[in-house]
Amino acid sequence: MNMKAFRGEIVDFTGDPGDGAHALRHFSDGLLFVSGGRVQAVGEYAALEADLDDSVELIDCRGKLILPGFIDAHVHYAQTDIIASRGADLLDWLKRYTFPAEAAFDDPQRAADTARFFCRELLRNGTTTALVFATVHPASVDAVFAEAERLDMRLIAGKVLMDRNAPEYLCDTPASGFEQSAQLIERWHGRGRLGYAITPRFAPTSSDEQLELAGLLWRENPTAWLQSHVAENPDELRWVAELFPWSRSYLDVYDHFGLLGERAVYAHCIHLDEQDRQRLVETATTAAFCPTSNLFLGSGLFDYSDARARGQSLAWGSDVGGGTSFSLLRTLAEGYKVAQLGGQGPGAAEAFYGLTLGAARALQLDDRIGNFEPGREADFVVIDPAASALLARRMEGCDGLEERLFALMMLGDDRCIDSTWLMGECRYHREDAP
Repeated sequence: MNMKAFRGEIVDFTGDPGDGAHALRHFSDGLLFVSGGRVQAVGEYAALEADLDDSVELIDCRGKLILPGFIDAHVHYAQTDIIASRGADLLDWLKRYTFPAEAAFDDPQRAADTARFFCRELLRNGTTTALVFATVHPASVDAVFAEAERLDMRLIAGKVLMDRNAPEYLCDTPASGFEQSAQLIERWHGRGRLGYAITPRFAPTSSDEQLELAGLLWRENPTAWLQSHVAENPDELRWVAELFPWSRSYLDVYDHFGLLGERAVYAHCIHLDEQDRQRLVETATTAAFCPTSNLFLGSGLFDYSDARARGQSLAWGSDVGGGTSFSLLRTLAEGYKVAQLGGQGPGAAEAFYGLTLGAARALQLDDRIGNFEPGREADFVVIDPAASALLARRMEGCDGLEERLFALMMLGDDRCIDSTWLMGECRYHREDAP
């Protein structure tokens, strides 16, 4: 197998920076060896230089940062074309834009075209793994999985379950949703680098019967993921209370049907009470922090500091198309500002951990992705810290790695992504991009 070696400044994490000072690993002049799509070794160039010979292809990334690929824990590929659409709030936005847009995804060609653009945008922004909502149509799931498979991209996705409180043309039934999801799991889950997520849209658009069957499907397929939304908008909470009068809270609806636990990811988690927050911790359920959509739709401010203090499982989500950027660097910047309003924003090491190893742990994938331990899948991003004149100027005045990473997360965007690599193969390069 062809061995590649990447020389540059390398940063990754062996643990949560909040748990110890040595969790961040930094090689100022590093060397990353990749073969067969997997990391073989990583370390300082001076220590590994002797392993370079004529059989090794050396890729010179000096002057740039090499980090593990970013992980987007919540994104809607079928909403790509409605990003930056103005709505009064979440529920208005769904009715005016989301439902009409998603109706088109019963057309396999439309789904395939959007999936190609969507995956290119992920790569353009340094995202190498994503947890993705499709639509109610099985063809929409087939399309995004087929494109990810073509790229050898790690991607988790699922068909939306939605049997009420939505346009009739977008509704399935409890039985059809269960059967179609089971068929998609059989077809795609565990195929290459793909995984399936059981996907009730959110509690208001699923009946008790559909949520019960979603829980049954998850019990029958425990290696699958589960994704949904919870407690995003105050009006949504009131609606849930009307639809499920027996429940203690919005989160309790999901808990009642066995939809909390490891491998479950809930976007937003803003308007939760003390009991709900503790229940997320007790069940190891992950909250996906989606600051750009929370701000854009006026939904509220996620309590990042509280979640971190509780040891809650956390990841970051772009939430396109309610979110306003595919760039997880922009997502970090907005999340920092939200967290500052609630107490204290994350430091740069903590933030980049959250996009890499932290998210991999949240998705139960840290044995495969998230850092540069030998044997990990070689998904990584090469970042240009001088991609813009302002960023380059700011970098000149930075004192140390933490300050440079902080400037990158506050000022960086897709322009900073020099190249994105999947399983050791370049799938995006800025110079070649259209």
